[in-house]
Amino acid sequence: MKETAVIGIEFTTFSLIGRCERTGMFGIAIATSEMAVGSRCIHVAPGVGAVITQASTNPRLGHLGLNLLRAGYSAPRVLEEIAASDPFVERRQLGCLDVTGLAAGRTGADNKPWAGHRVDRNVVVAANAVVSADVADAMLGAFQPSADRPLWERLLSALEAGKAAGGQPNGEVSSGLFVVDRQPYAMVDLRVDLHPEPVVELRRLADAYFPLVPYYDLRPRDPSVPSAADWLTAQRRRDEGERGRPDGRR
Repeated sequence: MKETAVIGIEFTTFSLIGRCERTGMFGIAIATSEMAVGSRCIHVAPGVGAVITQASTNPRLGHLGLNLLRAGYSAPRVLEEIAASDPFVERRQLGCLDVTGLAAGRTGADNKPWAGHRVDRNVVVAANAVVSADVADAMLGAFQPSADRPLWERLLSALEAGKAAGGQPNGEVSSGLFVVDRQPYAMVDLRVDLHPEPVVELRRLADAYFPLVPYYDLRPRDPSVPSAADWLTAQRRRDEGERGRPDGRR
């Protein structure tokens, strides 16, 4: 019997939710075939957890998931509740990570192949309409052994690994990287839209921004700090001086 194509709006996406065991930070890295992925699919709250909703995306499910996490639901239970509440759940792809590091994923039966997810402690990888399972496996493999690195770098490296493994057959046009710590605002919130190589462009932005993460974390508490450019220059001089000391002392 000939299969009937599923008609409707569907974005083809690969993403990763990660949690840092050392710091408790949460974050998401994502790339997709439509613009503004960062505004629809990423749902993260400090000290609470993270939810991803993609494929036939419904952002309300992300907000519902975070509310359930706040109420004390585990990640698997959150996805069970979302699935029970959504008549179109087989069109969705969902991931959830809770404050204990417990992870859960759900790939609806109507997602376009290749579609699937990978789950381990502190990480969920989800991909739909990508070239093969190699995309998800490469992302998981890039994230897991790098626990000593900052979470934002681990997430972006994993996204790059997914792209290097083939990504989506027709490429991507938007990407995003979002990381929270304890503050009610993001430590990292970078987005690329309508770009022929959004993962490459995200790396370009990240290379400029990552060295400034401590600066933007400090500035709300100390408005007397110099400009970002002056602070970064001073930090680089300090680092160069420390590398030149035989004993490595500060």
